Amino acid sequence: MASLEELAPGLPKSRLNHLQRLMRTWAPLADISFADLLLYVPAGRRIRSPESYAIAGQIRPTTARSVHRNNLVGARFTPDQRPLVDVAYREGRIIDGGRIGHADQPRIRTLTVPVSCHGEVIAVMAREFDPDIQRNPGELEMSYFKLFRRLAAMIAEGEYPFPVDDIETEESPRVGDGLMLLDASGRVRLISPNAASALHRIGLHSDVEGRRLAEIGLEQRAIRAAFASRLPQTEEIQHGDRGTVVLRCLPLIGRGELTGALVLVRDISELRRRDRLLMSKDATIAEIHHRVKNNLQTVSSLLRLQGRRAVAAEARDAIEESVRRIRAIAIVHEILSRDASSDVPFVEIVRSLVRMVEEGLTGPDRPVEFKVTGDAGELAADVATPLAVVLNECLQNVMDHAYPEPPGGQVLIELDNDGDWLEVRVTDDGVGLPPGFNVDNANGLGIAIVGNLVGADLRGSITMSDGEGDPPRPGTVVEVAIPLLGGRAPTGS
Repeated sequence: MASLEELAPGLPKSRLNHLQRLMRTWAPLADISFADLLLYVPAGRRIRSPESYAIAGQIRPTTARSVHRNNLVGARFTPDQRPLVDVAYREGRIIDGGRIGHADQPRIRTLTVPVSCHGEVIAVMAREFDPDIQRNPGELEMSYFKLFRRLAAMIAEGEYPFPVDDIETEESPRVGDGLMLLDASGRVRLISPNAASALHRIGLHSDVEGRRLAEIGLEQRAIRAAFASRLPQTEEIQHGDRGTVVLRCLPLIGRGELTGALVLVRDISELRRRDRLLMSKDATIAEIHHRVKNNLQTVSSLLRLQGRRAVAAEARDAIEESVRRIRAIAIVHEILSRDASSDVPFVEIVRSLVRMVEEGLTGPDRPVEFKVTGDAGELAADVATPLAVVLNECLQNVMDHAYPEPPGGQVLIELDNDGDWLEVRVTDDGVGLPPGFNVDNANGLGIAIVGNLVGADLRGSITMSDGEGDPPRPGTVVEVAIPLLGGRAPTGS
């Protein structure tokens, strides 16, 4: 799809910004006009006498049926095909009631509005609708359309869009949520049934029409600010413990004078209640991870005490290895306790494991340097936990077997995640594997733990080989590869 700059290359940047602001904020206009809105820009560089017009923007209403089934952005029309658009552009005036001018769409009618910026017409906004499929307008619909005409006049005079970005969010109110029309003194002259219902739900049951919102007990800082600055204002109002509403106030300006304001209102009490529940849930989950981490640390401390009382050296070594495995799991829960997310940056776990090994197993008599490169991205807790234990076992094996005698050496830990595969490689420059070693036939406890976690839990693979090169350099390379499905490892069965 072509960009606005490509469709209207003759318009300067300031004019393009004006049109982009219009398209970011014209949803209420489509809703109160009950019709599709299309933005026609002069195509090519002859902006004063264009040979054709391109549709640069299109929005459908949420309050009525759309007359255009297809997306028309990028379509081009000659002045003969869109005569009313051409007249509105050349003469700078609003034209109402004519047919669209296209032979294959004879029923569609249009209202064309020149879009002015600093006294210059730069585009045309067209309201296009089919009167045969529109319902008979009632009093409320007629009031909405009169309001649209006031906003259309602001567009023609260059007063709308406002010279600030008033970008809508998912919580921003729409016309269907509730609408109020204020006069120049701030009194309510029109309130839609949905707006009245939104105020009733937060405990405001007074008759609103003819009164200011402050008189019925609703804060109106946003309205005062909009009137004072002549710029749109949005405010979230917590009305005691009854509920929460969002007000979006758009000042109405005619011939340079403030004539009132369009106020959109939405009751977001349920959204805020859910937010509070989610925050409470997140805090509970973080507290659980914190307590699990503390319990694991307690278990490891008890094992250390038990290890000190063990007489046999083999028993002390076995207990110390168990302590390190427990601490590897505790590291994952510690990181999860800091963030409400269920995913953890695995590189943080790797660095914590390296620090644990450096503090417990290296020293002046056996200096081993660890280096971490790459990034494994964020992993789910049920992937990060077994993988942390696997990496802990790999580092433990390096310290137990790669450097039996001083001096030490260097260990490289490489991480890679391309979205399809997660790979962890541990390379040392130690003595290498014993002759005839095969990881599938090895019967050590550490190898058994790694093989079970990688193969059964993570559905991955592990290989161990001599150092790379020709001839192979001293050392060992351990590679763990885990397939990722939608960014997550296929854990479990």
